[in-house]
Amino acid sequence: MPASRPPSPSPRPWQVIGAGICALVLTVGLARFAYTPLLPLMRVDAGLSAAQGGWLATFNYLGYLLGTLLVARVGDMRVKFHFYRIGLLLAVLATALMGITTDVALWSALRFVAGLSSTAGLLLASGLVLNWLLSQQQRPRLGLHFAGLGLGIVISGLATAALAGHAGSSAQWLWLGGLGLLFLVPAWHWMPAPVAISSHTDANAPAPPGRRWRQLLVAAYFCAGVGFVVSATFIVAILEQTPTFHGHGSAVWVVVGLAALPSTFGWDRLAARMGLIRALMLAFALQAVSFVLPLLDDGLAAGLGSALLFGLTFAGIVSLTLTVVGRHYPHNPAKAMATLTLSYGVAQIVAPALAGTLARDSGSYQASLLLAAVMMVIGIVLLWCMPDDTH
Repeated sequence: MPASRPPSPSPRPWQVIGAGICALVLTVGLARFAYTPLLPLMRVDAGLSAAQGGWLATFNYLGYLLGTLLVARVGDMRVKFHFYRIGLLLAVLATALMGITTDVALWSALRFVAGLSSTAGLLLASGLVLNWLLSQQQRPRLGLHFAGLGLGIVISGLATAALAGHAGSSAQWLWLGGLGLLFLVPAWHWMPAPVAISSHTDANAPAPPGRRWRQLLVAAYFCAGVGFVVSATFIVAILEQTPTFHGHGSAVWVVVGLAALPSTFGWDRLAARMGLIRALMLAFALQAVSFVLPLLDDGLAAGLGSALLFGLTFAGIVSLTLTVVGRHYPHNPAKAMATLTLSYGVAQIVAPALAGTLARDSGSYQASLLLAAVMMVIGIVLLWCMPDDTH
């Protein structure tokens, strides 16, 4: 890995934030989430079963969990910077190599590596962007950074939609790997190496919350992880089974991404009015509705409504939870976020395999959707038990 040096002239804020967005598009939108619109085609091309599809998603999230554990153990921002760049490279490789095999064991290993690389966008890039903004006395704009989640989904959905009918799943993975190189360049070159930031004490910062408060938030975030991963993994496959959306799964994924793009800004404004915890409860409730709609009807309105509501809520839940932790742990949010991320990660390991097995045994994804809806309702109850003091 070549030694990094500060660019000259200094990068502008839009470049640094752009680097973080490109990192999310590459490591999450392509390496991680392109699997969702490609899953139905992979099942046709390679004879992949619903249960195998769930297990492949589980390996992906297992890689993400291991990456989270590694990141949580590293305190040196310079080491994290090198891990960030390694993650970018792994994302491109793991995506492209999916196209050279149909062996499920090799696919499992590649999905694991792709999950490992996703921490570069979700955790490392956000920390590096925040480090640079604070060092430049700039107002932190992580809401804009996390808009990269929605953009990544849009790009992966548009790419697979454009290739549909012209290339099989293997060829599409190779094309997506090539597309990833376009995002690797700015994510690599625009992200500056971290610098030391002088710590200061904020007298207005609230005291750290108690153990029960933390446990409730961790448990609620686990529920959110279950709901998120069931829909993120299977929403295209679920709607592809309906007459209305058969053959148009990639379009559904684009709808999810377009809805997610502006969602973090909207949830920030809503939280300023009603409080963070109440805003989180509303996001949980709307996401639960997104799981119920396909159970009630297989028509166009229900399918689009499900995709829109899921897109509007999943990035908002992540953003709002980060804000809650940032308020209560302003000087050292990393440790608290590590616990939350591990909870979210464990949910994403257990849920895909369980959902895929339920789909295999029942012949449909209805049981998986019901499970996701119930978990979101449990999450609402857990949030309701928390004091709403996070305005």
